[in-house]
Amino acid sequence: MKRRDFLKASLAGQALLLGSRCIRSGEKASSPDPDNDPWSLAQMRQTLEQGDMTSEAWTQKLLTRIQEIDAAGPALNSIIELNPEALDIARERDQERRTGQIRGPLHGVPVVIKDNIDTADSMSTSAGSLALAAHHAQEDAFVVQKLRQAGAVLLAKTNLSEWANFRSTRSTSGWSGRGGQTRNPHVLDRNPCGSSSGSGVAVAAGLAPLALGTETDGSVVCPSTINGIVGIKPTLGLVSRSGIIPIAHSQDTAGPMARTVTDAALLLATVMGQDARDPATRAIPADMPTDFMPFLQPTSLEGARLGIARNLLDFHPEVDRLFDEAVNDLEQAGATVIDDANIETIGDIGDPEFEVLLYEFKSDLNAYLTRARETTPGIPADLEALIRFNEEQSDQEMPYFGQELFHMAQEKGPLTDPAYLKALKESKRLAGPEGIDATLQKHNLDAIIAATGSPAWPTDLINGDHFTGGCSTAAAVAGYPHVTVPMGAIHHLPVGLSFFSTAWTDARLIGYAYAFEQLTRHLKTPAFRQTAI
Repeated sequence: MKRRDFLKASLAGQALLLGSRCIRSGEKASSPDPDNDPWSLAQMRQTLEQGDMTSEAWTQKLLTRIQEIDAAGPALNSIIELNPEALDIARERDQERRTGQIRGPLHGVPVVIKDNIDTADSMSTSAGSLALAAHHAQEDAFVVQKLRQAGAVLLAKTNLSEWANFRSTRSTSGWSGRGGQTRNPHVLDRNPCGSSSGSGVAVAAGLAPLALGTETDGSVVCPSTINGIVGIKPTLGLVSRSGIIPIAHSQDTAGPMARTVTDAALLLATVMGQDARDPATRAIPADMPTDFMPFLQPTSLEGARLGIARNLLDFHPEVDRLFDEAVNDLEQAGATVIDDANIETIGDIGDPEFEVLLYEFKSDLNAYLTRARETTPGIPADLEALIRFNEEQSDQEMPYFGQELFHMAQEKGPLTDPAYLKALKESKRLAGPEGIDATLQKHNLDAIIAATGSPAWPTDLINGDHFTGGCSTAAAVAGYPHVTVPMGAIHHLPVGLSFFSTAWTDARLIGYAYAFEQLTRHLKTPAFRQTAI
């Protein structure tokens, strides 16, 4: 399968307003209505700390909003399962607050997580598949452990592109056999991108202030840009992968999704850290910041050298126009912007990356299913059995598209195969040392910028995704950090600006994104329009 075909059919999911509110510098935002408008984490925390609202009250409001907007109303379909324990957890957090036991900045704050992240509770962990609908994990994922320790309220699990959109060559992002099709809250007939579709939509629509997604290549940054929110794909190893249904261990990571950079940074600081179950976390540098708040300065862009990856643009003229405006804003904020800082190897990464994903998906998924069967014996034992399940349940699991990628992966051998080892070495070299790192060094850059991706396309269950462009691959394959922040909208459809750089520069990129956000204020409240034009 060639790179071009893979991008069109799969990367958007693994990946990737008339009457709406757009706040520019100098304008004053009106106070949000807790019954109708999305609230940021900072605003919610203020009401909790001042005693104006309890965690139980917030949790109930959001549960009601999910019923009115997600299940009924515009029927966004972003939530795949509510946590029946959410109100009890909220009451416990309120009691702790009354006795002065504040666990941290997320104490009593409702959070939603993608349905490929293990929770040892009454909620299933299914990756959107009917094959795992009855699967209940025996242990929390590390990121869930961290959320519980921080006092967060696990509100619900979010819908996703089934199996993180690694099933078919012509899949539709945001669709799963268990959860159905998620809809874009800005324009309902448009796609929410994926695979963290539900996480992006839930945050944009104000169903929760924070969400966790996961990314292999584009799955955090694509639904973030298309739903008009902030997404952070961290350096590989900064956030543990243990307890997350995998695609590929050499690229997979969880990442925060939120309405503001501050909110996303707080969530990242909460879930990051070393985990004995994930050896990749041992690589976290000793001097890696554990608090990103000091980097959230309006002056963070002053003196920064940013390079335009021009060969990752030119997929939509209006996106290019907004990007040029963003460059002017960056320069106004004190950055030096270097044009044509292209990643010269970008066209060569796709084929070896795809080979790696096929090998690792088979190996990693089989290992996950082996562990999962200890608590849920009836689920498929391995990828081969999963393929048979889908064939037997084809009316429900394959009404629109098939499982071509499953078949391709099943044909692969073990991770000792020379073909896999060669592809892994080649993809990492092309994306990292000879890709992003070489570009940074050649132009003496602090980071590379590009438009995150195309505007949302019409959802098309018959033909699949119509993804036209994006910039996620180099950072995803290299395992480097990537932050996207809103930079405007085209016919009411949001698009984002991306910052990416070398490993462990997450804090720096968060600072750049914050400064851009504070200057431009491109965040929009969804208007639930039926069509873009």
